[in-house]
Amino acid sequence: MNIKIRQENEKDYKVSEDLVKLAFENEEFSDKSEHLLVNRLRKGNSFIKELSMVVEDNEKIVGHILFTKALIDNGKEKFETLALAPLSVLPKYQGKGIGSKLIKEGLKKAKEMGYKSVIVLGHDKYYPRFGFIPASNYDIKAPFEVPNEAFMALELIPNGLENISGTVVYAKEFLI
Repeated sequence: MNIKIRQENEKDYKVSEDLVKLAFENEEFSDKSEHLLVNRLRKGNSFIKELSMVVEDNEKIVGHILFTKALIDNGKEKFETLALAPLSVLPKYQGKGIGSKLIKEGLKKAKEMGYKSVIVLGHDKYYPRFGFIPASNYDIKAPFEVPNEAFMALELIPNGLENISGTVVYAKEFLI
């Protein structure tokens, strides 16, 4: 494999959406509409073009990751965070470390851009390897019913979630 990670650009959009659709096609806990979510998120105010990234293998896009702006609302204050969603790798490329490379590069870029934390709803056996822990450890809650171990948070900087608690408010595009 000849792997290259780069920022997604507009001419990649259709290919990326097709990839996302294929990546979630056989996922048990999926509504099979993640590709439509990606399309909506790109058009919204929470979209951060620098944090929409693809991975290529010999110039073929085989993976995609998206981080968007989100908030943690405690009823008095709102704190900015990022939501990692979705992470997608073509099925025949899964299990080869491509998703890990995308996550590491995305987290690095987010930190460089000054973001302090990331939340994710995902596999509790996968995301902890990148430092994610249950968001409940920070008294951060999902805005919907979800298993505690699947809703996770990560501090990008030391104490990035210190004195921050509340309920995550996702971009409105997630709620359609």
